[in-house]
Amino acid sequence: KMGKSTIFASPRLLVGLNAFESGQVHALHAHPGMDKVYHVLEGEGVFLLEGRELPMRAGDLLVAPDGVPHGVHNTSAARLIVLAVLAPGAPAK
Repeated sequence: KMGKSTIFASPRLLVGLNAFESGQVHALHAHPGMDKVYHVLEGEGVFLLEGRELPMRAGDLLVAPDGVPHGVHNTSAARLIVLAVLAPGAPAK
């Protein structure tokens, strides 16, 4: 299971860190009504976006628009650390 840590959450914005060990996959999923930005902080792997596999490494940025299926696969031997930003954020509970 990937590691997740929420850094900031409000009704307008959700910011978190995701850590993927070697070989881990975050399966295709979508966020209806939310846009998501991934920024790779460390490591490398593959973004899954709309049926495409896009290589990624530290410094790369990817946007998954509202409702577009996306995922992540750590294809390297090292940990992959990704900053994830979603807007709007999670609804208040």
